Amino acid sequence: MLQNGEKNIPRCCFFSCSSLHAQLEHDEHVRDVLLVRLSYINEKISTFDEEYTMQSVLSRSSMNNLTKSVRNYNILIVGAGIAGPAFAYFLQRYGMRPVIVERASKLRLDGQTIDLRDEGKEIVRRMGIESKIREKITHDQGVLMVDSQGRTRASFAVNDIGENGYVAEIEILRGEFATILYESTRDNAEYIFGDYPESIDDDGDQVQVKFGSGMTRKFDLVIGADGIHSKTRQLVFGNTPISYTDLYIAYFAIPVAESDSNWSRWYNAPGGRCIILRPDNQNMTRVLLFFRSKERGYERLDVDAQKSLLQKVFADAGFEASRVLRDLSNTDNFYFDCAGQVKMDRWTRGRVALIGDAGYCPSLLTGMGTNMAFVGAYILAGELARHRDYNEAFKQYEILMRPYVAETQKLFPGYASAITPKTRAGIAFRNAILSITSKPAVAPLLKKLLDGRTKKNFSLPDYETLIKD
Repeated sequence: MLQNGEKNIPRCCFFSCSSLHAQLEHDEHVRDVLLVRLSYINEKISTFDEEYTMQSVLSRSSMNNLTKSVRNYNILIVGAGIAGPAFAYFLQRYGMRPVIVERASKLRLDGQTIDLRDEGKEIVRRMGIESKIREKITHDQGVLMVDSQGRTRASFAVNDIGENGYVAEIEILRGEFATILYESTRDNAEYIFGDYPESIDDDGDQVQVKFGSGMTRKFDLVIGADGIHSKTRQLVFGNTPISYTDLYIAYFAIPVAESDSNWSRWYNAPGGRCIILRPDNQNMTRVLLFFRSKERGYERLDVDAQKSLLQKVFADAGFEASRVLRDLSNTDNFYFDCAGQVKMDRWTRGRVALIGDAGYCPSLLTGMGTNMAFVGAYILAGELARHRDYNEAFKQYEILMRPYVAETQKLFPGYASAITPKTRAGIAFRNAILSITSKPAVAPLLKKLLDGRTKKNFSLPDYETLIKD
């Protein structure tokens, strides 16, 4: 019954349900509702190029002013996670030797799998570290959408829908990625672990930073790369509210079981709950738990209280919840937060700027946090090398990044219901759509539609002529 219209159906979801397949074949109302929704998605994708053209912004920013006369700024970077060292790498290539301060006593190697897509992959190519990253990828083959018995209802391999799928071509553990960046920058940067800015005083000519250790130093510029809960942002820009969703997330690692494979498994339970099990390259299974709640403040509980909350929320979830909750008690690699976004009118003030999640966290729901951090670090470093006046560099950074960030932070309508449906009927209906969109006949169309959203209009500035040999 769907064959005549099948060419118009994007495949942007993930499940299957045999009973609803039959219903879709015989119930015209359900079929019509589905086709209307898919038509809406197709329309939004087809108009995306008109709404977002970062290339046009970049092309207007003439690169003819590039010069090898690079000012050697004395820069403090706050945060040695991903964005900070990436920024430091490019500063080094332009002849600068930054200082990086990290609150943790040593390099943080915990965290989940992160991915690189499109412009992120291009930047690591320009950095010359792509081969090192590929040596450490998790080899995740794709995602299986499963029911409470672990039966596969739909499957999406890595390359089925190109760069827009849940699993990307390059998936690497955050700790291994952080190590590569650290090893690539430590020889030409000063790393300070176990310290943090306690005050930041910008007098217009320099920035005086007093650290928690009592040390005081002066810098030309300070760059905050210290995450969604940025201390730098708080000190310089005040209390910028985080735009929280009603979706809580927990990450941790558990031992591998016989049921695990080199495919991720995604399971939804009624009540807006989700369990995702992902493979890694360290003989562990990475767990992501999602649940919906309008109660605020769970992210501020201590770790033991957060684990107890998860025990209660997922106690009757089904699938492999009992295994997950059993191993949860013993894990040290644990992260819990409420999904949120950071939205600011400006990312610069005086001699201070923000990059990555500190300035424009898109939330993990977009899957673009690492890419945005890399693009921001690359552009800000390039503009500082291009302009001897940091004010002009900051201005261009804002101009180039603003359209990209605004578009990336857009969450599609009904995202929470799509990720974590609350009812069994909602899960079944979503799964039926996923089943249809996972069919081989639909995949090429969806891939073409999604690949065409922005990529032909996106181009990174070329700052290479600034690099000092």
